[in-house]
Amino acid sequence: MGASSSNLTDAACAVHLFKINGYSATRAMGRTDSLPSKRLAVGGYEWEVHYTPNLVADGNYWVAFKLVLLGAPRRNDVKAALKCRLVDASISSQRRVAIAYARDANGLSAIECQMSHAFKRAEESSGWLQLRRRSALELSGCITEDSFTVECTITVITDELPVPDMAVAHVLPRHTGGSQSLGHDLGVLLRNGTGSDVTLVVSGESFTAHKAILASRSPVFMAQFFGHMKEARSQRVEIKDMKAAVFRAMLGFIYTDMVPELEQQEGGIITALHLLAAADMYGLDRLKSVCEDKLCDGANMETAATALALAEQHGCSKLKARCIELMAANIDAVMETEGYKHVMASSPLVMNDLLRALRGSKN
Repeated sequence: MGASSSNLTDAACAVHLFKINGYSATRAMGRTDSLPSKRLAVGGYEWEVHYTPNLVADGNYWVAFKLVLLGAPRRNDVKAALKCRLVDASISSQRRVAIAYARDANGLSAIECQMSHAFKRAEESSGWLQLRRRSALELSGCITEDSFTVECTITVITDELPVPDMAVAHVLPRHTGGSQSLGHDLGVLLRNGTGSDVTLVVSGESFTAHKAILASRSPVFMAQFFGHMKEARSQRVEIKDMKAAVFRAMLGFIYTDMVPELEQQEGGIITALHLLAAADMYGLDRLKSVCEDKLCDGANMETAATALALAEQHGCSKLKARCIELMAANIDAVMETEGYKHVMASSPLVMNDLLRALRGSKN
């Protein structure tokens, strides 16, 4: 009896090359200003890619891009991913390839970057995708005649299976023959590696997994393994800028829908900080929400400023409000923490929100 297969989702993918002319003049833009691309039609929606050379993060200026949905979603949300990489302008258009940068000792270089976002309304934008520190870009040799080129790949989930109506859904009886749940069975599958078809390398540690399961949970993995990216043909993929322990927790959630690492008394909050950023990067909205709730519940004077910077970067409105409330009530103590110094250097615009909260607490 032959096996059958079907797609859980369908994705549309488009690649656009953007040439930034007059780079030196764009540096005069305000910190809140950005330059939009022309309208881009992908997956039945219209989009813009916005560029800025003046994103402030980690006390440095970054060249950054973000994705903006122009029309209203036709369902609850539209899941999309943006991937950017620098292009070698010295190579002809017929042979144009992306430059692969070796990460140097200062961590200034990157091969490429990507992020995903669930767009719920018209004119909504993703967070900023930090492509490269401005100083590193200017030293890299990529800027020629005051211009450089970036390849942007937009991937949009176009057709998702309908969610069953819970009012008429049939409840299946618990199976008593052995398996406890789908999450349990998939967890066993992950641990045993049975039928795995991809090896993911993170910080030198290897994880075997199944492309179909990863893609069914994450639009970024969907684009990588079933789109037009090079990973679709690869059985070994390296994931950069993530700790192995964080990826292990994220992978466990993908298979089992649970994150026991967050329940640890020691390190649970730190894990949530790192895992929230990873969840946002891979479009795991429920995991992102779980981490946000964990950080809201565990926020204190030592972690509030660090969590605020993370909330600002990844669009977590509930966590941002909780951190500002806590900081405003304990401002003198918070100002002595390293996290406060970091958030003021990386996200100075949140100072306006904090000042408004301080003014409101005094009235």
